[in-house]
Amino acid sequence: MDSVSYARRFDNVTGSAIREIFKVLGRPGMISFAGGNPSLDALPDKLCADLARDVLLADGKRILQYGATEGYPPFLESLTAYLKEHFGFSMEEDGVLPTTGSTSGMDLLLKALVNPGDAVLVESPTFLGNMQTMHLYEANLIPIESDEGGVKLDALEEAARRYHPRLFYVIPTFQNPSGRTLAADRRKPIAEMAAKYGFIVAEDDPYRDLRYRGESLPPIKSYDTTGNVVYLGSFSKLVSPGLRVGYLLAAQGLLRKCTIGKQGTDLHTPNLNQAIIDQFLRRDLLDRHIQSIIPGYREKLELMLGELASFPEGTRYTAPEGGLFIFVEMPGGFDATALFSEAVERGVAYVPGTHFYPDGGHHNTLRLNFSNSTPQQIHEGMGKLRELFAAHLG
Repeated sequence: MDSVSYARRFDNVTGSAIREIFKVLGRPGMISFAGGNPSLDALPDKLCADLARDVLLADGKRILQYGATEGYPPFLESLTAYLKEHFGFSMEEDGVLPTTGSTSGMDLLLKALVNPGDAVLVESPTFLGNMQTMHLYEANLIPIESDEGGVKLDALEEAARRYHPRLFYVIPTFQNPSGRTLAADRRKPIAEMAAKYGFIVAEDDPYRDLRYRGESLPPIKSYDTTGNVVYLGSFSKLVSPGLRVGYLLAAQGLLRKCTIGKQGTDLHTPNLNQAIIDQFLRRDLLDRHIQSIIPGYREKLELMLGELASFPEGTRYTAPEGGLFIFVEMPGGFDATALFSEAVERGVAYVPGTHFYPDGGHHNTLRLNFSNSTPQQIHEGMGKLRELFAAHLG
């Protein structure tokens, strides 16, 4: 197949680093802090089986037939009510489109808004999966510096003036990979800045309800008065990533473009999956399920933070109030990228932090996931990393 000429959009896209890492994780005894998977204990398989049976018996012919791109009607109804009650969104000027996970929502936004070469602003670091999608649309990624409170407003505004971006992609709550939360006093200014400079904010918020301490903050979308903020939500981390049910909340004009784009991507998100999530909302099961999984996640987060406290001197790391990730910065000169293979040989994996930076570098950083390991695995795996890192810093 050497004679095949591929589209140029693939020139700078090599595939997800995490997906590549998964290929080495099948070894017996491997402890993985690399993915972003929910705990197996958090996946409500029996409940989903019961709900699937219920909805198929009640509405099976419609569920098993082709559905509307705009969504399965009962789910649209319960989702709209959920967005009003849970987030306080008015839903007067906006509409909602069910998506196949929030990842497909981001793909639809890029399809609707971005031409090759257009500037897209992103946090630095940010989620590598959506960076890959941006590269496929041949966007010009502009990294915006962040600190403990999230993206820096002065840097964001300077980039907005300089690059005239089409889009700003932000994960405001328990960010992937850093675990940080965008400060309360930075949220409204971002909505105002989007209106002032004419760009769209893609607010990707899949971890918001996985909060273990502290108080919830209003979404950036709640400050939107001009339709310049799009809210991307997902039930993947709350119920099941395998069901692939998310949603996109946007002004009607943009929503229509995304709907047309979705017709050529997957026609519609699977009706059965939408129907199952509809029952979680309609029967008031979602909050009870979330509250049942939070104690276990909180325990694992605190355990991993406790292990990091005894890492070599100079180790810095985030202390999230929720979510699934901790981001670690080792002393200068340390190379977490180069050490990855040796860590795997010792039976433990992580994601080198360089993959989350639009401009690369930052090889002294790494992302750790705690949700998909047992407490014993966290203790054992972090012990292996501590020993390995100490040996290379000594």
